[in-house]
Amino acid sequence: SSNGTGSSPLTFILTGIPGLLMSSYWMALPLCCLYLLMLLGNCTLLWTIKTDYSLHTPMYYFLSMLAVADLGLSLSTLPTMLAIFCFESTSLRFEACVAQMYFIHTFSAIESGVLVAMAFDRFVAICYPLRYTSVLTNSLIMKAGGAIFLRGVCVVLPVAVLIKKMPFCRSRVLSHSFCLHQDMLRLVCGDVKVNSLYGLTAVILTKGLDSLTILLSYMMIIRAILSIISQETRAKAFSTCISHLCAVLIFYIPLIGLSITHRFGKHLPPLTHTLLADAYLLVPPVLNPLVYSWKTKQIRRRILILLCQRG
Repeated sequence: SSNGTGSSPLTFILTGIPGLLMSSYWMALPLCCLYLLMLLGNCTLLWTIKTDYSLHTPMYYFLSMLAVADLGLSLSTLPTMLAIFCFESTSLRFEACVAQMYFIHTFSAIESGVLVAMAFDRFVAICYPLRYTSVLTNSLIMKAGGAIFLRGVCVVLPVAVLIKKMPFCRSRVLSHSFCLHQDMLRLVCGDVKVNSLYGLTAVILTKGLDSLTILLSYMMIIRAILSIISQETRAKAFSTCISHLCAVLIFYIPLIGLSITHRFGKHLPPLTHTLLADAYLLVPPVLNPLVYSWKTKQIRRRILILLCQRG
């Protein structure tokens, strides 16, 4: 009833998709394609923004941060997902599991913070367009990026420290193909009040405050848009927010669904938990580059030019 002995270190057993054989290539092939699409999309987005000086503006700097967060989030789950579905390896050492859990929740908090920064960018651009360049300076963007990164690192660190000290004496089978805090916590045989309380506090300080800030920003943005007399200008102003709104919905809908099922959906079939967790960690990094490439004319034009040059 401890974190392992000297001869047999504690290990967890990861779970694939319930009802599907781990050796099934029907799952391994689409999974590899998703990761390749994620890598290609986000790396292309970063390279396009870096090489096109017309995209060196606050909006695209924040978009670069979002792409980096998406890459970090996906690469955190990549080793265990591929190990399970490609090599049928389900065993994971306790230390590796804690490290994966830490990086997953850290990059998730960073992505949430970046979405807030992007909402602020849209708020300033629409509500105070004449002050946009004077407010969103390069210095402010760098400070905001640093603050978002430090917040994610510092808020999640106690979660990893607390869970590392807990004894595990029940079943060591996790519900997902990767390690999540809520999933590991249910296997603890001890008092988890402090862990649960801090975990809830960390969620409120990151995703909770972020979602409220984004909601407040869009309330003011919508009020500013509705005050515009010209229908054409109103539609143009709203169209600049569509990509960000899509990114917010893509990130928060699976997150809210996963949080609700972990706390109140214990009677639901395991497949529901698995699919929501996979959607939360895999869908945003894959769809965000596609959404921004499709909705942003400058990025779409730049990518087409690069493709034609290579062709």
